Amino acid sequence: MTAPHVLKAADTLAEAARTGTACPPVRALLPEGDITAAYAVQRLNVERGTAGGRRIAGRKIGLTSPAVQPQLGVEQPDFGTLFADMAVPEGGVVAVGRLIRPKVEAEVALVLGADLPHRDCTVADVIRATEFALPALEIVDSRNADWDITIVDTVADNASSGLFVLGGTPVPLTGLDLRASG
Repeated sequence: MTAPHVLKAADTLAEAARTGTACPPVRALLPEGDITAAYAVQRLNVERGTAGGRRIAGRKIGLTSPAVQPQLGVEQPDFGTLFADMAVPEGGVVAVGRLIRPKVEAEVALVLGADLPHRDCTVADVIRATEFALPALEIVDSRNADWDITIVDTVADNASSGLFVLGGTPVPLTGLDLRASG
């Protein structure tokens, strides 16, 4: 049974995504600071997406930059799901109005060749499972009005996922210094 506050927040975000009209921050619908409830909201909308035929294409980690975190009032990274219908082809065009308040971020995408071995992976586990890296653009968006977000808002909103673009030139991790790829 889904808690009523989780259901209400999930419905609110789904409606904002469907209509292209931002909603008030969903943190007002959830217990204060409850990241667990926010991930429950995210999980419910991901389950709705897959039940509706959307295919999961990957995962994302957001808010990893210590410089960006204070700008958005957050203190930790968040995690979300990428669906195949969020992919924009390299050189593709995104129609005006497809997203509410998009922002673009340069990223490095790791394409896995094997599943990660367990829930609490080490860096070595991730490197071992990674087949190659790709240059990427993440087009983040927020269904919460005016990007007025806390960690609870962005987590509930699927880590502020919008769209993504993957470059077409795979780069093996051998010899690639990800720490210097800023």
